Amino acid sequence: MYFAGIDIGSLATKTCIIDEEKKIIGYLIKRTTANIVEVGKETYKECLERTGLSENDIAYSIVTGYGRNLAVATLANEKITEITCHSVGAKHLFPKCHTVIDVGGQDSKAMRLDDDGKVVKFIMNDKCAAGTGRFLEVMAGALGMEMDEMIEAAFRSRNKVSITSTCTVFAESEVISLIASGNKPEDIVAGLNEAIAKRVSGLVRQVGIEDDVVMTGGVAKNRGVVKALENELNHEIKVPEEPQIVGALGAALMALKKFKE
Repeated sequence: MYFAGIDIGSLATKTCIIDEEKKIIGYLIKRTTANIVEVGKETYKECLERTGLSENDIAYSIVTGYGRNLAVATLANEKITEITCHSVGAKHLFPKCHTVIDVGGQDSKAMRLDDDGKVVKFIMNDKCAAGTGRFLEVMAGALGMEMDEMIEAAFRSRNKVSITSTCTVFAESEVISLIASGNKPEDIVAGLNEAIAKRVSGLVRQVGIEDDVVMTGGVAKNRGVVKALENELNHEIKVPEEPQIVGALGAALMALKKFKE
């Protein structure tokens, strides 16, 4: 039997399919569009096709993410919050995990888990895009860089520039001014990474830091941000091989659990 998790995020939609042994059979990531239900269906369908499965092979499915309320009626058996799903996914990949940092497209979350993986405290920043994937996209545009270029640029920095604004709109204006003043792009990127790290670390400290610390979400692919956050927290951060699907994986694992129950 197979189980599916669909995570409809603000910038990306992810599907993950596992078997009854909790092994990942396949996953797919697509850009979220204005029609979140349709992109959820497309991602699920394409993932099934890639794994050679059909909907009839899926014993149970769960949808999570900010689009879960709209999509659950046509896409899955039930919905579960992304807080639970990211915690379950992170704990599965890193059994010693006690702190989860999830930085997605338009929000950031910090969660502290007990030894059994239960969430004992969490906090979300869902009112502002500062320190999120969208923040990085806007800054990359201001710098005239692709995201991959931006990741590598920070490691070339020798004179990091301090970014005083955490607001996305004001930070974009500040970056443009810094460019006009002759600052090197790599030094600006290093400053942006530090600004993100300071903002996210504030959330993490509110829930309490306890090893192992695991980072999920698309921003975890940015090694510069992860390094800046490690420096800010003075803790090693473990990053899954594909951090963007941890929520979908957690949803699939919850689907297996619900089915067994």
